[in-house]
Amino acid sequence: MTAIARPTQGRMIGGVCAALARRFGTSATTMRVIFLVSCLLPGPQFVLYIALWFLFPSEDKVRTAW
Repeated sequence: MTAIARPTQGRMIGGVCAALARRFGTSATTMRVIFLVSCLLPGPQFVLYIALWFLFPSEDKVRTAW
């Protein structure tokens, strides 16, 4: 199992949706639509996105660590 890392290419804001899409084997567009639809429901979606932005390392930092 690979570590989740925000990609340096193909990200829109922070790369969280692109990283999750890569991990679960879907397209980044699908993951972004799921996130936008989830924002219609009550809950801390934006707070979770920002938290994951800080928790998921950037892909270039993961490569240099190895």
